[in-house]
Amino acid sequence: MRFFRKKPPWYAAGLAFECARCGNCCAGPIEGYVWVSPADIAAIARDLGISQAEVSKKYVRRVGRRFSLIERDGNNDCIFLVGDGQGGRQCRIYRVRPTQCRTWPFWKSNLRSPASWAAAGMRCPGINTGPLVTSDEIEALANQTSE
Repeated sequence: MRFFRKKPPWYAAGLAFECARCGNCCAGPIEGYVWVSPADIAAIARDLGISQAEVSKKYVRRVGRRFSLIERDGNNDCIFLVGDGQGGRQCRIYRVRPTQCRTWPFWKSNLRSPASWAAAGMRCPGINTGPLVTSDEIEALANQTSE
């Protein structure tokens, strides 16, 4: 009997990433979705010192059967992105940011190929900088979110 080994991913040697806290992944101009779970909403509520109901009312929208953080009118920035856009942008809830945000840039769509990773790097200055993230860590992060 012959056993087939799974081909290692193209990023088997790991990928470098360090968040530059530039806010590019949180900013428009294109509308997007930051999917939030009940656990994400609860963590945000605790961090802001308000009820989950208030978080849902002020900061969350329903999209089909799912929920997403709302965006600012006019520029489609995430409601929690604060700062002046001059290198001073940051996430107001960074410590408790949703799973989708915590797992960036290790999303399956960015890991499909070296070209996909490079395309993500065009918008994200943290890609290919900083410490090396192992392939095991990358896959664990990628498996946490459905994007």
